[in-house]
Amino acid sequence: MSRDSMPAALERRVRERAADRCEYCRLSQIGQEATFHIDHIQPRHEGGLTTLENLALACVSCSLRKGARTHGADPTTGAPAYLFHPRWARWEDHFEVTDELLIVGKTPTGRATVALLRMNRPLVVEIRREEALRGRFP
Repeated sequence: MSRDSMPAALERRVRERAADRCEYCRLSQIGQEATFHIDHIQPRHEGGLTTLENLALACVSCSLRKGARTHGADPTTGAPAYLFHPRWARWEDHFEVTDELLIVGKTPTGRATVALLRMNRPLVVEIRREEALRGRFP
């Protein structure tokens, strides 16, 4: 199903549930020029359905870097690890935000997700700083 054919009500529910915030890096849609994507957590080519339970709001950066992947490598061990699944896991269990506004993985899943999605690129960290000043992060 293409984005254009996704029912508007379903897209609205995904955005509302996420409070217009990327479910991976927690960036707010407010103030961003590009419209966030609706991500199939389990890719369609692997049987993932276009249902509320399999959809997540993702900023363009996280969406494009994740693509159809469900696994990454834990940079600490090199072992394969599942990527963060917003419906099955709590963000706080896998990630923490440092005083410098870096997102740090606390688990193999968290570390693999941070690495694959490159959540701490300098530009992204600077956007987080601006968001924090406006009370929109974390």
